[in-house]
Amino acid sequence: MSIVVQARNLMKYYGDFQAVKGISFEINKGECFGFLGHNGAGKSTTMRMIYGLSTVQQGSLTVLGEQITLTPPRIKARMGVVPQEDSLDPDLTVLENLEVYGGFFGLSSRESRQRGQEWLNFMGLEDRGGVRVDSLSGGNQRRVVIARALINHPEIVVLDEPTTGLDPQGRRLVWQKLRQLKEQGVTLILTTHYMEEAAQLCDRLVVMNDGMILAQGHPEELVQQHVLPYCIEVRLPLDLIPADLAEKVEASGGVVERMADGLFIYTEEGQTVWQKLPEWGLTQRACYLRTSHLEDVFLKLTGRREE
Repeated sequence: MSIVVQARNLMKYYGDFQAVKGISFEINKGECFGFLGHNGAGKSTTMRMIYGLSTVQQGSLTVLGEQITLTPPRIKARMGVVPQEDSLDPDLTVLENLEVYGGFFGLSSRESRQRGQEWLNFMGLEDRGGVRVDSLSGGNQRRVVIARALINHPEIVVLDEPTTGLDPQGRRLVWQKLRQLKEQGVTLILTTHYMEEAAQLCDRLVVMNDGMILAQGHPEELVQQHVLPYCIEVRLPLDLIPADLAEKVEASGGVVERMADGLFIYTEEGQTVWQKLPEWGLTQRACYLRTSHLEDVFLKLTGRREE
């Protein structure tokens, strides 16, 4: 499997502030690779270096076989970018926006409009080409930005928080379209703070916090590596939880994680521990048993949950 992006000890400073702190990763052709983290974790800064909006200050970054400091036009021409901000011209129609963007890649007006309509069809916006951008909902504008990023038939598509602001239905529609792109061999590079999105889309991902990579791998592998398979959420104020609960959980082979928003028991034996809760001074009505997931990994590694 060929590597399309490779970073080694990548760093980025803004004045005295170090936004990215010596991270290393590889992205394979045809996979969906994710950067998972809260706002300010460094993931968007990393993305901007990959698609050439920000220079590499220290370390090395190789994109599509070329080691770069600032991504050159010949590499940008092989990439599509979905930035956090939609940046569409509200005074133009949807298709006019795509036509202008296609011109940046040397496409004729006719070819830009043809490709633009094809990608609008792909994104489920086949009847929206002639309407002004400012008449679209926020969710539809986001889909137009994704269509725009595809107009040059890119090998890599960089998506910075692609579903922020979308309702659940709109988010799942975008997920479906991104899966279809991956099936066509397009490499997807994704930043998100949505745990379900990362788990649904990413073949591999890194968890970032404070400019550093804390873990990387397949979402299911990360769950297996960092937390026990079952979680019991205790939905009580911390001052109402028995003082000896952690001792009893640990004696049963489990682990207790205390956070500002509650207490979480991780265990190999979900049902067995669940049945012991009343003996330990907890009512089951105040608790919830579930399998562990990616959010639990994020909680353990960063010490906080993401919405």
